[in-house]
This record gives sequence, structure tokens and C-alpha cells, in this order.
Amino acid sequence: ALVPCRRWVFPGLHQRLAAASLSAAQPARLYAAAAKNAKRGSQKAKQEETKKKKGTTRRPLMSKPVDDVYLTWYYKRPSYNVEEAVGMLKKFQELDFTYPKQHVYINVFLDMALQKKKKVDQLASTVLLPYRFTDEMNKVLVFTENEKEAEIARENGAAVVGGVELIKWILEDEIQVDFYVAVPEIVPKLIPLRGKLRRKYPSARRNSLGRDIPKMLQLFREGLEYTVEDERLIKTRIARVSM
Repeated sequence: ALVPCRRWVFPGLHQRLAAASLSAAQPARLYAAAAKNAKRGSQKAKQEETKKKKGTTRRPLMSKPVDDVYLTWYYKRPSYNVEEAVGMLKKFQELDFTYPKQHVYINVFLDMALQKKKKVDQLASTVLLPYRFTDEMNKVLVFTENEKEAEIARENGAAVVGGVELIKWILEDEIQVDFYVAVPEIVPKLIPLRGKLRRKYPSARRNSLGRDIPKMLQLFREGLEYTVEDERLIKTRIARVSM
């Protein structure tokens, strides 16, 4: 092999060496670019596959099974009117020896569609059912500063009766009841309790503010409270199987 010395001259040596280094670096760059393009291609393919999965529709459900053993998700869920459903509940009780005092629950889906798009606040109310199915009575507090009204409240089963002196005890959680009712005259003095009681704060809209103390006490002592969840769903119990 020839060993170059200082006095030897190779024309164009520097240009050749530079070209050689460029040609050696070029494949690495091409590989990196190809890998990047491949990555983009795989991401695009995944996105398209996800779109296809979202767009896939299940086949229409069949109406009624011909056998008593079947896959439920292949068939439409049966629906019954109220009379049929109640009759089936009683029949199930006879067949599987269900406890006769077991509660019956109901799910009510409300149509809360509005003309303008806005959220419907959760709401709660109390209803007095024609037939009671529990022996428990709710504890009700009556706000009044009239001694005659206080006596009427006690006679009709109020758990606690009093005026503004009760505010401190309620704020300190010394007094805890299920519902609060009041007569109109005392309401301006109950403002400090608004944040504490929230939806249980006496209100004419919820029928917990008025002058007919016996009627209010009957509603909230014996009534069933229900709440609208997720803007349109009511889940509550309405009876016992034996009723």
C-alpha cells in the first residue's frame, strides 16, 4: 500500500472526501424520513379503523325468542303496561317465595327537551301517595313565633317547633330533621339558614311555606320525596309487593 507523504499532491482529494462523507450520511437520513412516514401511515390507518368501528351498526334485534333459553342482547327488551307488570310482580312473588313486604321500585324517564339548549337543574319534590307502604314518619321542624301556631304544630306531630332561637342549633348540627316548614312572617329572619338548608329551605314552590300547618305537616311527615337525577330520571320506591 502506498503511504502518502507531505509532498504528494492528489488533485480534488478534499472534494472526494466531502462527497464520500455526504454519501455515507444520506442513507441514515433517508431511513429516518421513511420511518417517520411509516409512523404517520400507521396512525392514519388506526384512525380510519377507529372510524370504521364507530360507524359499524349492529344488526336489528329480533322480536321474540322461540325458546325459553336465549341470548338477551339479540332480542328486543319486552315492555308491558302497568296492569300486566303489577300482575307479573305478584306472580313472581308466588313462584320464588319473595318476601311480601319487599319494596317495589320504579324508574321514570321524563321528556325534558327544551326549545333552547340549556341545562335543566336537578329538582326534588315530595308527593303524598294514596296508600302508605311504610310505618316510618319523617321528622319535620316548624318555624313559627306564634304560640297558638306552635301548639297546632305540636298537636299534628311536629318533631321540633320554634323561632329564630333554633338557627344557632341548626347551624351547629345540634338539630337535624328531614324537612323544614315555616309560616310567612318568620321567613325574613331565616336568611342565615339558606346556605345550610339549600333545597330544604322553606319555600312556597316546594309547599313548605304557608299558613296551613296541619296540611304541610301531613305532606312532609307522610310524603315520599323524589329527586330528578341526570336531568330526567326519577328512581324511587312506590309500594310493597303485598299491596
